[in-house]
Amino acid sequence: MNVSRIAFGLTALLIAGCSGTSSAPAPATTAATAQGSDFKVALLTPTAVSDAGWSAMAYDGLQQIHSQLGAKVNNQVAEGTQIKDAMRTFAQQGYNLIIGHGFEYNDPEIQVAKDFPKTVFVSSSGGETAPNAGAFRFYLEQSFYLAGEMAGKMTKTNKVAMIGGVKVPSIESTFKAFEAGAKAANPKVTVITVFTGKGNDVAAAKNATLSAIGQGADFVIHQADAAAQGVFDACKEKGVYAFGSNLDQNDNASGIVIASATIVAGPAFVDLAKHVKDGTYKGSVLLMGMDKGAIDFVFNPKLKDKVPADVQKMLTDDEAKIKAGSLVVPKDEF
Repeated sequence: MNVSRIAFGLTALLIAGCSGTSSAPAPATTAATAQGSDFKVALLTPTAVSDAGWSAMAYDGLQQIHSQLGAKVNNQVAEGTQIKDAMRTFAQQGYNLIIGHGFEYNDPEIQVAKDFPKTVFVSSSGGETAPNAGAFRFYLEQSFYLAGEMAGKMTKTNKVAMIGGVKVPSIESTFKAFEAGAKAANPKVTVITVFTGKGNDVAAAKNATLSAIGQGADFVIHQADAAAQGVFDACKEKGVYAFGSNLDQNDNASGIVIASATIVAGPAFVDLAKHVKDGTYKGSVLLMGMDKGAIDFVFNPKLKDKVPADVQKMLTDDEAKIKAGSLVVPKDEF
């Protein structure tokens, strides 16, 4: 599999936001230009950035904005009713760009953005836009599809599982892609789906995974955020393989992550910040996939010999087809 990290252009990405403090009025369809050390970027995540997954991936992108552009950066966990308050607070403090990392930030940002026209708001999923707000969508379904193919080909029980935390459209879409891949590779496979409703409850994720394994699942993929360790612990306990998601989680101490479906967020975050900083940002939704180096499927090199040669070839061939556009992975529109 291709594990290279290819920088890619990102000309329009956004999330719900608040107002900056630049004295110059912003053009109707662009955010105000920020200069030098006055450039400030905030990140809102659904879980702690120590989750080694979804939130950690975004935090890495934030740190790249800091190191490459010299921006002042800040981050905060914000869920539910906290989201709009957090956006407003950062906007009132003069932050130029506020990134909400998830589908759940898109609607709040649109509501807040109209009150802070000099601040850009961008969510990491969603379909709503405004002149100073929008979204980028990572086409993670592509790598989930490949994970599904691997699971479908390698399962000995014809049962595989998907463990989610909070049930939101973006996660449901990746799970549908995993199931599509599994059934394309093995029409006899049954896919067990469980949502715990929580993104940081390790015990709930472990119990859900143990239940799925008890029903026969011998491959498990997750979208469990900070609770992913519970998935891995259960898989280790029962001797079944797991897939990492969002970040490369192949080196998890459990030793059972056979491959990871990953997002390469850093280049996208930096490119977005550049456009906000130079005043050329315009609200839109941009889809970022394997063809732009934003999505990858990474074998665990320590376990790659467990993957039959014909399965490796199938995945390599299908990744090339995805990049070329001849294999279009299903995704929900939301």
